Amino acid sequence: MKLYALSLGAGLLVGVVYSLLQVRSPAPPLVALVGLLGILVGEQAIPVGKQLLRGTAFGAACQQTQATEHVLGQLPGRQAAPGQAAETKPGDPQA
Repeated sequence: MKLYALSLGAGLLVGVVYSLLQVRSPAPPLVALVGLLGILVGEQAIPVGKQLLRGTAFGAACQQTQATEHVLGQLPGRQAAPGQAAETKPGDPQA
């Protein structure tokens, strides 16, 4: 139940921001997509930020928290193996 209340609160906050920006909901497709990108990136800001505060390089922090995979999804040419991401080489047959 707590998750639903937090989700409703976040939705209300976004609604207030949309109102302040004078954007009607449902937002135009490009505005909505940029907003979704912001949500995905913002969701990864805390875990990556914690790694950066520990002295980890940005690229390594993104890799350790799997931020890139979360934001971009599975990139073309990659196949996810259970428990690890496997990279395919050009010319390898796709499964």
